[in-house]
Amino acid sequence: MRPPAQPVPFGQIDERADQVMVPMRDGVRLATDVYLPAEPARHPTVLVRLPYDKSGRFSFMPQASRLFNERGYAFVAQDVRGKVRSEGKREPFVHELPDGWDTLEWIAAQPWSNGVVGMFGDSYYGFTQWAAAASGHPALRAIVPRMTSTRIGNDWFHRQGVVCLYQVAEWAAQTWVDEALYEDVPNFSVRPLANVVSVVHGGRRSPSFDRWIRISPSDPSWTSGIFGEVDPPATLRIPALHSGGWWDVLQQGQVDDFLTAHGSGALGQHLIMGSTDHFDDPLLEDGEPVEDFLESEEALERFLPTYVGPALEFFERHLLGREGPEIPVVRWHLANESWRVAETWPPPGARLLRLHLAAGARALDGAEGGALADSPDSAGIDVPWVHDPADPVPDLIEDPWRSLLGLPDEREVESRTDVLTFTGEPASEPLDLAGPVRVSARLSGTGPIAHLAAKLVDVYPSDRARRILQGIALVADPSEGATVALELGHTGYRVRPGHRLRVELAASDFPRYLLDPGTGEDPWTATRTTPAERSVRIGGTEGAALELTVLP
Repeated sequence: MRPPAQPVPFGQIDERADQVMVPMRDGVRLATDVYLPAEPARHPTVLVRLPYDKSGRFSFMPQASRLFNERGYAFVAQDVRGKVRSEGKREPFVHELPDGWDTLEWIAAQPWSNGVVGMFGDSYYGFTQWAAAASGHPALRAIVPRMTSTRIGNDWFHRQGVVCLYQVAEWAAQTWVDEALYEDVPNFSVRPLANVVSVVHGGRRSPSFDRWIRISPSDPSWTSGIFGEVDPPATLRIPALHSGGWWDVLQQGQVDDFLTAHGSGALGQHLIMGSTDHFDDPLLEDGEPVEDFLESEEALERFLPTYVGPALEFFERHLLGREGPEIPVVRWHLANESWRVAETWPPPGARLLRLHLAAGARALDGAEGGALADSPDSAGIDVPWVHDPADPVPDLIEDPWRSLLGLPDEREVESRTDVLTFTGEPASEPLDLAGPVRVSARLSGTGPIAHLAAKLVDVYPSDRARRILQGIALVADPSEGATVALELGHTGYRVRPGHRLRVELAASDFPRYLLDPGTGEDPWTATRTTPAERSVRIGGTEGAALELTVLP
């Protein structure tokens, strides 16, 4: 047995920072670092609220503060309630709306503040911006939520009814056990899976994890319990720069939040989507060197201007009131090609391309498998396989948060006898994907529930298979057969000439997603498994299909 995880030492308070314990309405005090520009004055303020140590190297707030100070902003970084140096009970998501209001109220009353505040940050500290915006505090004038989503129940924790096991368990084990931070990754061979976090910590449990795994994605606590009666994107009345990456685990919610806010008529809504993952790692070809700014000071110095640059440009307009260059409504990167701008998402002129999964009799014959065709096979057949939860289909990406540190060759799983594949013809000219992608399929099988996992893959002329998107969905009663529309999210991706598209289908993608034990037992407490039959309809009027959004 491995020894219990050891906490990461807290970061040293930067000598430029004035640390203040800011009181909330219930008397709990939150540790807050204030960085001021050299020139004494009343400044607009950029606020970041995070659980990852406001002074630590992981979040690099002291380094980022310099760039904001140089442009005339006060910069305030705060450990959220119960984390690192802040007081109070650790309850992620629960207190961020009132704590956001109280922190904005405190900033507006300071002698160095002109009463104008913007918020910035990624992931959970993107979420804390949405919570503060939902509070309606008048000092908050603009937000820059990056790599995040307000869809907590069905984006952070579930994909179409299936728990995002890896990201939920790792996040809980590293962040939500006590006030400290940890680096250990859970061992997903633990059974029952309900203990996957406590084993990391020598038996100590994460109350947050234990609560999350008992809440369905449709439970109102994910919405009204966090934002009250407000849907933040639908009711947003301040400008927002929504920023994400096509390979980010939260990209679908990121884009959906922008579409909701923009569609509701809120002024100043902008979207930036790059070919990056949750940690801003870029899409690289095999063998290209990776610059890891979490490990290298030189890489961090090169990264910081690109990290805060769009926010500085945005705040120039919305916090300082300066006109400056026009900011595109949508700025997006077409992977394998270049940056583009558009007035809407998907871009004007985009259309639906429907490809049918065909030649089902070959679907289990290795990586090539069946076909992707313009029309379905005239006769429909059910392609059967066995889902064995004792030997689940593995997700080859080592860390979903940083998938672009090395996208694996999918052929390793495509050769399995429980993975169906369907491959198209080589592209004769570039095919540009720009918008949502989904797979529709009719699934049947034994047992009370079933999972259907799908991936969209780029097959190189060398046959190397690189993942573009993936997703999973729950089928509540597969015995009668059910058609599922499996949402894979959005992408901007050029399929280059000579490359082919491939669809993978399977009944598991572990440990990225929670495993169906096949027994009908609670997957969190199950200690045994049993194989289950699965089949997908290929061809005919109910045959599976791939729906792509493409440019002319």
